[in-house]
Amino acid sequence: MEYRIKLVSVYLMLLLFVFFAGCSGQRSEQDASGYAADVLKTEAVTYSGMLGQGASLPINYNLEALDVELKAPSYELPLQRDKISNYGTFSTSIPLDASALEILEKNGFVVIENPYNPAEEDITSMYLTLKKEEVPIFITTDSLLHLYHIQFDETLRQIEEKEFYDAIWETDLALLDASVEKYNSASGEEKEAVRRNTAYFAVALSLLQPKPEQVQAAEDPYGFTDEVLFPASSADQYQFEIPSFVKEEVEAELALIEKHEGFSVSPIFLYKEDYSQYVPRGHYTHSELLKNYFKAFMWHGRMSMLLKGELIKSEEPAKDARIQTIQASLIASELENSPELLENWDRIYGVTAFYVGFSDDLGPYEYMEAMDSVFGNGEREFNETAVEELKTALAEYQGPEIYGGTGNCLLEPPFTPEQADECLENTTGFRFMGQRFIPDSYIFSNLVGAYTGEYQGEKEEPFTLVISGAGRPIRGFPRGLDAMAFLGSERAVYWLDELNDSSYENYSLRYGKLDSEFSNFSAAEWNRNLYWSWLYSLQSLLNDYGEGYPTFMQTDAWQDKELSTSLASWTELRHDTILYAKQSYTITETGMPMPPEEKPVIGYVEPVPEFYARLLALTKMTNHGLDEMGVLDPASKLRLADLESIVLSAQAISEKELGNEELTEEDYEFIKNFGDQIEGVIDDVDEKARKTTVVADVHTDGNTKTVLEEGVGYVDMLVVAYKLPDGRILIGAGPVMSYYEFKQPMSDRLTDEKWREILEAHPPENPEWTSTYIS
Repeated sequence: MEYRIKLVSVYLMLLLFVFFAGCSGQRSEQDASGYAADVLKTEAVTYSGMLGQGASLPINYNLEALDVELKAPSYELPLQRDKISNYGTFSTSIPLDASALEILEKNGFVVIENPYNPAEEDITSMYLTLKKEEVPIFITTDSLLHLYHIQFDETLRQIEEKEFYDAIWETDLALLDASVEKYNSASGEEKEAVRRNTAYFAVALSLLQPKPEQVQAAEDPYGFTDEVLFPASSADQYQFEIPSFVKEEVEAELALIEKHEGFSVSPIFLYKEDYSQYVPRGHYTHSELLKNYFKAFMWHGRMSMLLKGELIKSEEPAKDARIQTIQASLIASELENSPELLENWDRIYGVTAFYVGFSDDLGPYEYMEAMDSVFGNGEREFNETAVEELKTALAEYQGPEIYGGTGNCLLEPPFTPEQADECLENTTGFRFMGQRFIPDSYIFSNLVGAYTGEYQGEKEEPFTLVISGAGRPIRGFPRGLDAMAFLGSERAVYWLDELNDSSYENYSLRYGKLDSEFSNFSAAEWNRNLYWSWLYSLQSLLNDYGEGYPTFMQTDAWQDKELSTSLASWTELRHDTILYAKQSYTITETGMPMPPEEKPVIGYVEPVPEFYARLLALTKMTNHGLDEMGVLDPASKLRLADLESIVLSAQAISEKELGNEELTEEDYEFIKNFGDQIEGVIDDVDEKARKTTVVADVHTDGNTKTVLEEGVGYVDMLVVAYKLPDGRILIGAGPVMSYYEFKQPMSDRLTDEKWREILEAHPPENPEWTSTYIS
């Protein structure tokens, strides 16, 4: 029998190698993308394979090759407003103040507050207003990225509501019943392991089970149905009783989850857990079912049955580690002997792996294989000797790569990377449905704390600095800039240096190690799931656009704007996957009037064909992959197909713009009517799901008990001057996302609803780099 998870460590390292290849530095003619000074030339990327084993799922990624001449017409900077053919009519509709005019003249573009609605949360509405006001439309990558986010988030939400909730309920209930039955016949440490498993699954079921106030009334006199609540039948459908012999521990766990205040010792697992993680966030606040699903799945994703006892707070940690190993082995055995349960597990794990990737923790399949090696075909008796053999076999597997807060590790002097690595190793163990390895969390966890050393800069208090529990000035927080730097953004590197957020003793050494550790692998290898492929699409926006591109794109300010676009989209990605993606932790230390135009004014598409090609490939992979898995409803399939068509048209038009070709009447109509075109992509999507105003916590610092929040705010307006093949310079406008990065107490992790209250009352400051292009 082949085992799915056995391949995780190989797959994980391969993906990491590939991720960092092409993510660092500028492309040259020798790179796979084959850039030349006046030609954009890329190779086709094709990947076809199967995701996982058992219930194998097909993965197909196809990126078309590009060969585009770069000869977009240019103009001189600073740009004089009398050179802009439609400035007079544009300024009548959208007046620019002195500050905005100064930035426009300097860069050829400026971002301003949305004059139609400063608190706009729907990125598509501006296109309709611009058309109505007869303002030339500039189609932005921000809007297409946001449209993809809507599809990603909505399809995942529907699968969770329609399939996964019931599947995890059935699986947990069956495993609870099996544990109760076995409890009556087991003895010794095995009996205690079964008892703790009973408590473990009882907690999960208690979190899933609808409370009376969450259920729709059986009879409503007006026939009203509140879709936020569970259906009336749910009270009878989802029933179970907590076994009396675990009731005390289960209720104690549930109380800690309900308080969600931070680190406390788990009554069942006897090590410290971060209960602040159990606050439903992301799209999981949309319904009571999703809230419950979030809590239960977080429980399954975070609680680990440890191999070692170093993090366990008990009188006999070694014994408790043995018991936890027996717990995991019993769960794996029950799955192995119950094909329907294993099929449920495979289904949930496989589909979520298509979205986010594999876990870096041990799971059922590793334990099945280890038990085969220790017991063979014989009876499985979990005596002390057998368990030690099991632990030895399991220790040979690749351990976790991201410290996820398990046990709330404490480092003592001398605070070395080796100590941090040891702490990470001590978190090795079994997670029933482990949170997934993602590259940005891996980067974050390696660029904080003991890994980067003490602060060496001159700035008094950079964003990343914290004073540890040992009184040391350390890099307690990463920044979104770190992830963008590894995606190839030279401006991210510049701003990290400029803001002293890289001024730590070992930051350059650690950054260089990460950069060199993962290289020389093809792009095809890291388009195996949607998360990584989304990042691959963002990478194409972070280029240094040189000669042959429109003038405004050749500025540092445009790179800063694209940096913010990418960060906002990455924030949406983290928001959508907040339940499944493993979050990183910092280990705690102790111690501008013109005459009327003679020709009609026409719009423009942001000319980044490589981005559109990658987004098209990602959208197709999403559509086809989910359809093959049988989890895509007809409406979602149609929306994704509409998005494919729109992205394909944007790519074709952008290639003509870069080639200085006159667009067709059909092209101009596409741009002018873009707001109507994209209605199909958001058809029947809930209003909440359309909003740009989302937030996600992405990192936790144990020293200050605070989290790093990434937020997308209201829709701003991009005003940009572009030159046409006929020699005219026109000015148009389009929507862009706003991005924020700030800190928040871990006991008050933000939901989207709380974030919107903050935006309305007192929003955070804009990031420093936005000063180059925001008025």
